Amino acid sequence: MPQVVSFGAHIADALGWPFTQVPPGQQLAILEQIRFTVAGTAAAPSVNLAKLGVDVATVGRVGADTIGDFVRTTMDGYGVDTTHLVTDPVLQTSASLLPIRADGSRPALHVIGANAGLREDDVPWDVVAQAQVFHLGGLFVLPGVDGEPAGRILARARELGLTTTVDLLASPRPDAQDLLAPVLPHVDFLLPNVEEAGWITGREDYDEIARWFHDRGVGTTLLTLGGDGVHVARAGERGTVLPAFAVDVVDSTGCGDALTAGFVSGLLDGLDLHAAAERGLACGSLVATGLGSDAGIVDLAQVEEFARSTPRAAVAG
Repeated sequence: MPQVVSFGAHIADALGWPFTQVPPGQQLAILEQIRFTVAGTAAAPSVNLAKLGVDVATVGRVGADTIGDFVRTTMDGYGVDTTHLVTDPVLQTSASLLPIRADGSRPALHVIGANAGLREDDVPWDVVAQAQVFHLGGLFVLPGVDGEPAGRILARARELGLTTTVDLLASPRPDAQDLLAPVLPHVDFLLPNVEEAGWITGREDYDEIARWFHDRGVGTTLLTLGGDGVHVARAGERGTVLPAFAVDVVDSTGCGDALTAGFVSGLLDGLDLHAAAERGLACGSLVATGLGSDAGIVDLAQVEEFARSTPRAAVAG
C-alpha cells in the first residue's frame, strides 16, 4: 500500500559536465562526465522518496522505446511501484539534454513527448485512496492535465483525505495564471522555485510571492531559492528563510525535486513544517553534490547525519 502517489512528469535526462560552449561547426568538445538519469517533477521525487524508505507509487506515461524502458527499469530498481506508469504507443518518452556548467547551472533542451499524453483518466483512484499524500508534479508541461483537469484531480484527492503537494515546470507564458486558477484552491503545499514563481506572480519579494498564492487558496508555500535555501510561509503568516547547507555544487538539476521528497518524507514522519523543510533542504543540498536528479542521497540515515554535521551556507544579501 503506497504512502505517496506521485502523478505527472516522467523524463529521462542526458547530462554532460562541465560544459563551457557549443563548439563551432563539427568540432569536438571533451567532457569529464556524461550521465543518464530519471528526472521530472513526478519521477525524481518518487526515486528519492523510495531511497528515504517511503512506499511510493508513480503514475505517468513513457514511450514504447528504449528511453522509456530505461525510466521504468531504473525506477523499479529503486523500489518505486511503476504499475501505473503507462506505455504510450505513439509518443516518445519525454527527455532533456542538459549541458551543465562548472558552477552547476544549466540550460535545458526538452521534448515533452509522452507527458503530453497524460490524462485525468490515468489516475488510479483505487490506489490513491490507500495513500496519505498525492503529489502532482509538472504543471505547464502536462497539456492534457493542466488547468481544470488538475484542479479536479487535486480536489478529489483531498476529498479522499490526502494531503496534496504540487510542483511546476514553468517558463514564462501568458496563460500561466489562468491555468493555475482552478488548481491553487486545492493545494496544501506548493513547492515552486522562486524564479518561476516570480514569472507567474509578477512579484520579487518572497513574502509578496507567497501571499499571491495564498490569496488564491494555497495553504503553505515553499519557495526554493537555490543556494539561498527555501522560503517557507503558511497562509496569513510572514515567511521564514531556512538557509541551505554549505556544499560544493556540481549540478543544480533535481535539487527542488529532492527537497520535495525530503519534505514529504518529513510530513509522513510527523515532523512539523520547518523540520520537514529542513529535511528537504538536506536532500536538495546532497543532490547538488553530484550529477543528475538521483545523485547524493543514499538513505534517510545518511540524510539525517548530513543535516547534523554540515554547516549552513551564507544567504546572499
